[in-house]
Amino acid sequence: MERAIVHMDLDCFFVSVERLRNSQLNNKPVIVGGMSDRGVVSACSYEARRFGIHSAMPMRMARHLCPEAIIVRGDYESYSQYSDMVTEVIVSNAPLVEKASVDEFYLDMTGMEKFFGTFSYAQKLRKTIIKETGLSISFGLSTNKTVSKVITNEVKPANFDLVHIGAEKGYLAPLNINKLPMVGEVTAQTLRNMGISKVGTLGEMPFKVLERTFGKMGKVLWEKANGIDLTPVIPYSEPKSMSKEVTFQQDTTDIIYLRSVIIRLTEQLSYELRQEGYCTACVTVKLRYSNFDTHSKQIVIASTSADHILIPLILQLFEQLYEKRLLIRLVGVRFTKLVRGVQQLSLFDQSAKIAPLYTAMDNIRSRYGIKAVGRAMGQSPKRE
Repeated sequence: MERAIVHMDLDCFFVSVERLRNSQLNNKPVIVGGMSDRGVVSACSYEARRFGIHSAMPMRMARHLCPEAIIVRGDYESYSQYSDMVTEVIVSNAPLVEKASVDEFYLDMTGMEKFFGTFSYAQKLRKTIIKETGLSISFGLSTNKTVSKVITNEVKPANFDLVHIGAEKGYLAPLNINKLPMVGEVTAQTLRNMGISKVGTLGEMPFKVLERTFGKMGKVLWEKANGIDLTPVIPYSEPKSMSKEVTFQQDTTDIIYLRSVIIRLTEQLSYELRQEGYCTACVTVKLRYSNFDTHSKQIVIASTSADHILIPLILQLFEQLYEKRLLIRLVGVRFTKLVRGVQQLSLFDQSAKIAPLYTAMDNIRSRYGIKAVGRAMGQSPKRE
């Protein structure tokens, strides 16, 4: 039986939520991200994209390209709420769902009538999502995840299409190689240097040649270019939270030591996130004082698994929480609202440069233990 895989993606999700909350933003170029020139663009409207603005662009450059753009600071708690609304609708109406990120879903509808019956059902589901949430969503249908995702990207915004069984390779062939999932700027440039600019050309290359250049990824690239992708849809379930805490042998007010422990806990949790293929969209800090009073504080954030993003946020929560200046008995860090997708790192500046460092550090931890490598920090005679 041929698979029927639907890829659904909310159109310009962050901006769409902001427009639902403020109708004055409609039909205007909108940028979501940091307000200062040192910030970066998290998302932008299609009107803003016409000026060459894109995610991860420095805000200073975005302002220069489109001075009339309206800049909005992201409200990730609202984004999470709307994402949950869409998720509930999809999970309630599809047999097998994978939530790939806060605004992206894969649905395996194999066996639900015939292929064209699935396409009709997906259209009805799309209408239900729009009606119940007010958000626009696009989708693509094919026999696998790669082609369905490409279809969605090609028909956005507010549209849908399907590729017939057996037509996957022909559909992909005329597209530029950067339209293929997992082909980033560096990979695309390497392929162009090899004389490959179209997906069809990539598919005609001997995969052994690609393996020599890209390692194991070479064969995966060749398969995707030929419309081959056997990756299953991973059933969606609300993942459990990840948390770590430390109870000290001796209660302490050593602020430097407390910060170092919190940083270490955050590093270890971030490593576990990346190993499991998750990002967190909500972080919590927990403190227990010597009198056993326990307090916690949390914040909803853009999904990430990056230490350099999470640690400042965790420390900020700690500073806000630690007001009594009393002896501390226990500290803890907790990640919730977990979604699959380490690729979310690409939304932030410098992540492309930092990603290889994470890979190297994670490899060391995997081989020698989670405590084998970490950030340098001040020493303290106290031990937990």
